[in-house]
Amino acid sequence: MTPKAMVIVAVPVLVLAGALWVALGGGGRAGFLPYDEPAVVARGEAVYRDYCAACHGAALEGEPNWRERDADGFLPAPPHDPSGHTWHHPDQQLFEITKFGTEAVVGGGYRSNMAAYADILSEAEIVAVLAYIKSTWPPEIIERHNQINAQAADR
Repeated sequence: MTPKAMVIVAVPVLVLAGALWVALGGGGRAGFLPYDEPAVVARGEAVYRDYCAACHGAALEGEPNWRERDADGFLPAPPHDPSGHTWHHPDQQLFEITKFGTEAVVGGGYRSNMAAYADILSEAEIVAVLAYIKSTWPPEIIERHNQINAQAADR
């Protein structure tokens, strides 16, 4: 292979490897949610509006009394704004809860109305929704969430 051909092959491979490294938490930020990428956030906002807002609220406010179980033992949908607990969980856990449903992730007989979206949304759409949610948090909450991601990566 000529040196020119090697460069032509190597550059896209290096770019792809770099993008993967950033997506998986490298590149100076903890976690993999691209909350600072406007196109991803815009897509996530649209998907959130279509699939999540009915329960979690158009303004990410959640359902009333979200900490109190209903008559059937289910908790209402929590808020995804800073008043909720979404930011207390690392990216990977948020992704898994969205993809597989809360019951499947939490286990132990935990009952939830949170649907699994594995057969409804693509993984890219799930990441976009979570990126949108994170993009709405104030900087101090984003920093705390990044610290939670870093701690999770160290485990």
